[in-house]
Amino acid sequence: MADYRTEKDSLGEKQVPAEAYYGIQSLRARENFPISRHKAHPVFVWSIVQIKRAAANVHKALGLLDAERADAIVAAADEVLEGRFDEHFIIDVYQAGAGTSQNMNANEVIANRANELLGIPKEQRTGRKVHPNDDVNKSQSTNDVIPCAIRVASLRLLPDFEKSLREMIAALRAKEKEFDGIVKSGRTHLQDAVPVRLGQEFGGYADALESFLPRLEMAKRDMGRLGIGGSAAGTGMNVHPDYRGKMVAEIKKHLGYEVVQAPDYFAAMQSNHDAVFLSNVVAGIAIELTRIANDIRLMASGPRTGFAEVVLPAVQPGSSIMPGKVNPSMAEMLNQVCFQVLGYSTAVNYAAQAGQLELNVMMPMMANDIIEMLEILGNAMSAFTTRCITGIKADPERCRWYAENSLSMVTALNTFIGYDKAAEVAKEAVATGKSLREVILAKQLISESDLDKVFDLMPLTEPGIPKAK
Repeated sequence: MADYRTEKDSLGEKQVPAEAYYGIQSLRARENFPISRHKAHPVFVWSIVQIKRAAANVHKALGLLDAERADAIVAAADEVLEGRFDEHFIIDVYQAGAGTSQNMNANEVIANRANELLGIPKEQRTGRKVHPNDDVNKSQSTNDVIPCAIRVASLRLLPDFEKSLREMIAALRAKEKEFDGIVKSGRTHLQDAVPVRLGQEFGGYADALESFLPRLEMAKRDMGRLGIGGSAAGTGMNVHPDYRGKMVAEIKKHLGYEVVQAPDYFAAMQSNHDAVFLSNVVAGIAIELTRIANDIRLMASGPRTGFAEVVLPAVQPGSSIMPGKVNPSMAEMLNQVCFQVLGYSTAVNYAAQAGQLELNVMMPMMANDIIEMLEILGNAMSAFTTRCITGIKADPERCRWYAENSLSMVTALNTFIGYDKAAEVAKEAVATGKSLREVILAKQLISESDLDKVFDLMPLTEPGIPKAK
């Protein structure tokens, strides 16, 4: 058997490896774009192939594609979806033309395999029954397939992403209850502040993340508006009038996603505002997670020279030179993932504004970045929840010591001696190294029994005006 087969397109002939299921257009793209080591994400390929599969079924139902070819395309697509031909999707993430190369890669692989299933080997270039453009790509354009695939890929990944987020929220809520009775010093500007409960801090983290759940629902709704059937420019040229509705119904039936026809097929092709909204919701979550991870790292700093208010699970040795050192590894991992997600989101924003007239040609990069951000942040949240949050332990004694020795405890005396005198007490305590209690009692500003009541920590963590009696 020859090592290569000769294929021809509008630009001429090329030698394609004999065993390759991709064809001449995919080969040209690989030669044109040797940019990175990264190929299209498997979820993106999966989404494109699902669209090809749906189109074959719809065309069969409409009488536009005979059963033999349609069934062969569906069978070939199913094999691709099983991962049997992953190595034949060869296009770099960074490519041209809104994803034409990626679309043709799918068309060629499916067509070659469909022909094989019909008894026609890849090297036979005459008498082929399934054509990559005329049959696999029938009624389609890269310009409606790729934006639809971005939306379908997002809908596939969002349930797992949301599950990871909800599990983290639940873990934080559990810590809110566990730590509710532990009083510590609050810190604003990283300086001593009034007492708070450790549980209140964790509850705040949970609430901040919960606020993104309805935003994710909005993003899912927007990403479920599919513009498949817009063809090359949104007009639906060369598309059967019933194709659009039947395609959405087929995708919904086969994949189970809540999808509808786009209200405007021009907008679905021109604009990626739904992808921008999704990426910025995910970026917002990353911003909150960065803040939470930083707080946890700070509270766990030590164990001898830091805050040491909480102890994180030891997941691995922390140093190649300092014996016994344990680092906040999971929080550091989460930080790095969040930074990468913010970079992806920024890239998506730039790519979205680069659309011109009827099309945005920057979609391959957008697809990669949206898929990556959903995948890596979802995985990072899951790992951080199971390997860090659930195992966090508090040091109640150390937390209480900080609260009792915080100079901001003097705030509780504002209603008794006034702000100015309270400030003098704090200033003297700093200058002399004495405790607030010692300074207050020495100045006879309040009786010791009343001071005990005013400095009762737990009531100070709830709304109320401190009273001596």
